[in-house]
Amino acid sequence: MKKKGFSNRLYWKISATLFTLLLVLGGLYIVITAYVGRQYLEEANQRLYGHIADSTVAVMTPLVQGKVDTQAVQDIMHSTMVINPSVEVYLLDTLGGIITYLAPNKKIKLDRVNLAPVHQFIRNRYGRTIKGDDPRNPEDKKVFSAAPIYHKGRLEGYLYIILASEEQAAVTTPLFGSYILRLGTRSFLVILAIALIVGMVVIWLLTRGLGQITDTVRRFKEGDHQARIELKDQGDLTPLAETFNSMADTIMANIRELQSVENLRRELIANVSHDLRTPLAIMQGYIETMMIKEKDLSAEDRRRYLRIMLDSSEKLSRLVAQLFEYAKLEAKQVQVQKEPFFLAELAQDILVKYRVLADKQDISLVLEAPAGLPLVFADVALVERVIQNLLDNALKFTPEGGEVTLCLKEDEKGVEVLISDTGPGIPESEQAFIFERYRRGEAGKNKPAGAGLGLAIVKKILEIHQSAIQLRSAPNQGATFWFRLPAYKAG
Repeated sequence: MKKKGFSNRLYWKISATLFTLLLVLGGLYIVITAYVGRQYLEEANQRLYGHIADSTVAVMTPLVQGKVDTQAVQDIMHSTMVINPSVEVYLLDTLGGIITYLAPNKKIKLDRVNLAPVHQFIRNRYGRTIKGDDPRNPEDKKVFSAAPIYHKGRLEGYLYIILASEEQAAVTTPLFGSYILRLGTRSFLVILAIALIVGMVVIWLLTRGLGQITDTVRRFKEGDHQARIELKDQGDLTPLAETFNSMADTIMANIRELQSVENLRRELIANVSHDLRTPLAIMQGYIETMMIKEKDLSAEDRRRYLRIMLDSSEKLSRLVAQLFEYAKLEAKQVQVQKEPFFLAELAQDILVKYRVLADKQDISLVLEAPAGLPLVFADVALVERVIQNLLDNALKFTPEGGEVTLCLKEDEKGVEVLISDTGPGIPESEQAFIFERYRRGEAGKNKPAGAGLGLAIVKKILEIHQSAIQLRSAPNQGATFWFRLPAYKAG
């Protein structure tokens, strides 16, 4: 019911708007038709009777040396009235002054006629319609006929004939208006009916799918996130339907991503809570033991307890530092300062620091770096952090007597960094998410527990450098992590 009601209201609103627009256009059509028709009648009248003044002057001379020839004027008046009884005849001097005239009721309001239109008519009488002064009605302009009057080659004045007198206008105007009204009304009503019918059909075709679209949007808003608009027979509204469906799919993808983030957040809380609780519990236990056995503890036991508590506090500090580091990377608050440097020198410095730890675990550290490697362009501190995290991970999972290799290789795109170990390898089932934040493989032999942030930090840092971390591994065949840094191009 909501769909149908909305669709009907929209349909009738648009139809009413169309009807109003058609009425306005119809009114403009009638006004324009009346104006053009009147212009046409005036032009036809001037073209039909524009020669009257020339014909009259050709056979009669009403002015002789500036004086009126009464007999000639009477003949002119008689002739023009016979030809067209609605005309008004005026005899003008050379300056446009009215010498005498023949007009109904013998009343005029002007004693002079502007000669500019007269001259224009004489020069170009078969051009566009030309209007001149009407001595009986100064506010109006009328079509006319005019001709110069010469006597023995000398200009004596002008014969000026108004072709549509005031009396003619009084008769023809109502008739013309009635004709235009009948013609315009009939044409307008026919056109209005046709346009309205066609318009309403077109509007119906355009809006018929809006009801379904509105209902689908309402369902989606109320929680039916699987609601989609059927694209069949949507006509011109198909782009709108496709846009909504695409938007709905994007929203659902974002919701699923947010749900995934929420699940990872819960997993992080669980993992971090466990990882934080373990060193804290150890520290708390040994502190309580030292307090209880304060007088019975030997100096050697006291030093051993303090060493265990120091190791736990260091582990706790590293975990907290990792959490803050990853949070800054994820929030994009880390400022990258790229510069050219030799990667082999950085790798050598890092291995020197890790060699003591490797010797304690009876693990061999090997560096393979051929001479002539090019400079790389990256952030030195961040790249150092990546290599350290990968070495920490390799040493953590490599058994005693194993080997960890840091290998540098040049290729056409830059320098590859490979860190390999001889550990148990990573099962294929775990490789899909090993770089995800807060995820870690299952604990086992040589797999110490941890929050799993080390590899996630590596991935984030390399993403900042437009690079990616790759993995090759198989069970009982160790693991190799590798990435590439771009070579520095001077200039």
